[in-house]
Amino acid sequence: METIRVAEILAAFSLTTDMAAGMPVEKGLRTCAVATVFARDVLGAGADTCRTVYETALLRSVGCTSYAPELAALFGDEVAFQRALKHLDPADGTPMAEQLYRLGGWTRQAAHQLTGVLAEVLPSAGVEAMRNGCETSRVLGKGLGLGTGTLAALDDVYERWDGLGIPHGRKGPCLPLAARVVHVAEQAVLAHATGGAPAAALEVARRAGGHLDPGLASAFTEAADTVLAPLRVPDALAAVLALEPRPHATVPAADIAGLCALLGRFVDLKSRWLIGHSEHVAGLAAGAARLAGMAPDEVERLRCAALLHDLGRATVSAGVWDSAHPLTTADTERVRLHAYWTQRTLERIPLLAPLAALASSHHERMDGSGYHRGTSAPHQSQAGRILAAADVFAALTEPRAHRDAHSPEAAATLLRGQAAAGELDPGACALVLRAAGLRSDRPGHPAGLTDREVEVLKLAARGLTNQRIGERLSISDRTVGHHLAHIYDKTGRRTRAGVAVFAMEHQLLP
Repeated sequence: METIRVAEILAAFSLTTDMAAGMPVEKGLRTCAVATVFARDVLGAGADTCRTVYETALLRSVGCTSYAPELAALFGDEVAFQRALKHLDPADGTPMAEQLYRLGGWTRQAAHQLTGVLAEVLPSAGVEAMRNGCETSRVLGKGLGLGTGTLAALDDVYERWDGLGIPHGRKGPCLPLAARVVHVAEQAVLAHATGGAPAAALEVARRAGGHLDPGLASAFTEAADTVLAPLRVPDALAAVLALEPRPHATVPAADIAGLCALLGRFVDLKSRWLIGHSEHVAGLAAGAARLAGMAPDEVERLRCAALLHDLGRATVSAGVWDSAHPLTTADTERVRLHAYWTQRTLERIPLLAPLAALASSHHERMDGSGYHRGTSAPHQSQAGRILAAADVFAALTEPRAHRDAHSPEAAATLLRGQAAAGELDPGACALVLRAAGLRSDRPGHPAGLTDREVEVLKLAARGLTNQRIGERLSISDRTVGHHLAHIYDKTGRRTRAGVAVFAMEHQLLP
């Protein structure tokens, strides 16, 4: 039976989370390589521990999109703020506002304002953000078949040796060894990017006993040349794949669509208005492809490309995607680049590289007015034309910050209008509309959810407060709370990000 390496999918997640957290591309890969060499060659860890370190390092920020809309509302550009958080150190004698200012991007006044907001919301919103991130990590990790050791370590990637981390404030030896190793490796990689090996050794030593396990920090500094050797390899992805502990974890090749769906769900969490969008597009595109008589393998290829088409959205702040106002010129340019980043990310992963060109073509237009390549009709495949039409129709029938969802009939009229204007392929639009007309309601709700609980879940997944949900459904806040408690019990999830992923897993959205 043909299989695929799980490490390639983990690498795709790593590249995507780098973008979502404002990190240099391949930061996660480099952290994985350093952490694995540290655990294996310096600490002498066994194969199971090395695998846990390897997987934890690649997925260290996998939950970073789960609270992006809320962080954007608090801090503006949450991508820039998450980038700063990687470097902030509450145990440093330097005031937090000065640390923020020193990191760049903010004036002293803005840095002081951000520090005030951070101090006010960290005990509440900060902890909730990390709880959402940890649950999302666990859910996605289980979907990837990761072991219990990795899932436990992912729960503690935001904790610190001195107990000043979040969300639980766990400290010292209570933290899993894998999490402590990854903490050291990440700080070394971040410092190495700006000052090379000497800066990495100094930063790890400086954080010893505070952020970092002092014993591990000492072991790192004594063997820094050995541990940092992977950073001298020009191809970080090749280095990471070569370092995967044996036996290599694999899954049947037939599972690739499910793995692509996991990636799509991760990106859809970036905005409360995008929950379920990737699978919505994939369903429409695959249905249209079947109606077009495409071969089964081509239908599956299009489905996978559609599930991955929005990976590049992770590079853009949720504040842009969730804006109810016209975008600035700068934000428009950032939005236009998301298709480019989808292509670049997929091209780096051998397993997914064949999907890169198709997945990143969803904003191309027949008249050449689209992006990011600006290709016109003669250079567009049938699959690409179907994907573009499916993306437009799906978006029209989903609510956005600046408008309500269009009815299917109204969306069909708008879609046909774009075809008549020469932007979309009329044949592809007709196929997508036929596919949409064939969609049927599922016979029952998963986990025994009632109709009302599904209504509450859909609104909660989009980030509405209990009060707003109550107003929408004409019920009290208290009743909403009861419904959410039942939803948490039935689904086994404990955060809104967790139930949002549940809703996407079971195609309850849009």
